[in-house]
Amino acid sequence: MERQNALAGIATIDADIMHGVPCFTGTRVPVQTLLDYLESGETIEQFFADYPRVKREQVTQFLRLAKERLLECISS
Repeated sequence: MERQNALAGIATIDADIMHGVPCFTGTRVPVQTLLDYLESGETIEQFFADYPRVKREQVTQFLRLAKERLLECISS
């Protein structure tokens, strides 16, 4: 439940939006798109240029939570 609260405003899963793929809240941009950009060497600035409806705060919070979760996984 705590993680769901942390994701509120960052990402949404809704069966009526992109068939339930996790998207940045208020958009139809899958969070996977950001990860694909970063994996391919693109910058976050390029992501924002291509997807201007995604807010910087959403990306920052998403990456912070992803980092925390990863560190939690490798620490246990």
